[in-house]
Amino acid sequence: METLIELYDDRPLENVLGVEVFQAKRVIYICPDSVASDQTIQKNLRAFFRHRGMKTELIFLRASIFDADAALHVFQKTLAMYPDAAMDITGGTDAVLFASGLLSAESEIPVFTYSRRRNRFYNIRNAAFAANVPCDITYSVEDFFLMAGGSMRPGRVDNAVLGLYLDDIVPFFQLYMRHRKAWTKITTYMQRVSPSTPDGDFSLDVSGNYTVKGERASRISAPEEALREMEQIGLILDLQIREEESVSFRFRDAQIRTWLRDVGSVLELYVYKACLDTGLFQDVITSAVVDWDRSADRNAVTNEIDVMCTKGTTPVFISCKTGEVKTEALNELAILRDRFGGKIARAAIVTAEKGRTAMRNRASELGIDVIDINDLIAGRLDRQLRNLMRTVK
Repeated sequence: METLIELYDDRPLENVLGVEVFQAKRVIYICPDSVASDQTIQKNLRAFFRHRGMKTELIFLRASIFDADAALHVFQKTLAMYPDAAMDITGGTDAVLFASGLLSAESEIPVFTYSRRRNRFYNIRNAAFAANVPCDITYSVEDFFLMAGGSMRPGRVDNAVLGLYLDDIVPFFQLYMRHRKAWTKITTYMQRVSPSTPDGDFSLDVSGNYTVKGERASRISAPEEALREMEQIGLILDLQIREEESVSFRFRDAQIRTWLRDVGSVLELYVYKACLDTGLFQDVITSAVVDWDRSADRNAVTNEIDVMCTKGTTPVFISCKTGEVKTEALNELAILRDRFGGKIARAAIVTAEKGRTAMRNRASELGIDVIDINDLIAGRLDRQLRNLMRTVK
């Protein structure tokens, strides 16, 4: 396809999908003033297509999003300049869509659209090439950040090495479930006996007091049973406990040290592995950090998604909470889903607590699935993940 007219939309996927499926050499975005004058948005879209290996020429034309007659005038001028153009009406405002209808009525321009529900393109008029065409494009987690003008930064976890730890994750999670009620104290104890130096250096060898200072002047004794189980499953080595005196052991490696000192890592790892094991997803990332504005500034706005997956053109945003799920967490998850995924995206919250009615109601309002402790105990995580994706082609 030589020239494709796209109706610019706030939802990133609508701006790129037709371009990729039909491999347009030139794309003309009919867009509002805010986009036509924003060089950063335009630069980011060009960068996205380069990232995807496409040498597509992008042209941004200003059109009123509320004045159909003014938009029609822009369409007419565009078609006069590029008489070979086709039009994708997947996105756009009501007025621009109405103007595109007027243009179609007075010309033979091919018009097509994309159905999110059916994951297919359809011929609206004179576009036989788009009739019932399936969308077989697949995107990675990074792709979704890039198409929305963001970028992916390194997170707390090096996903490249996680394959080395897959056999550890289920035993680690089972350990957590046996000691779930005391897990915060257990991780606090591990932090106290294995401190880092001010410059970040640390040792894998640990030797500390049997009893350490907890929160608010409390005291925490060594979690003997949990420590012995950690040794049994190979997370720590050479454990020695001198009752009410001292504890010594060695972390297997630096990555295990990080996870045993962080209260939330075990649930995130378990959900990460469950997503892999479903076989549904092309890309699965834990600790996916998105920079909203693709900025090199260390103070740029960033957010971390505990687990993020993609299936075809559908991104999935998952937040993991070992404690109570607050409204703020649900709101943040919904904002991230909408900003970097749009209407096609899915979101779920996985909690190691019971999902309370008020929380579930708010999650339902936001279109977020809830997977709670009952699902985890009953081994339903796999089924719930599949239910989350049940309508995705």
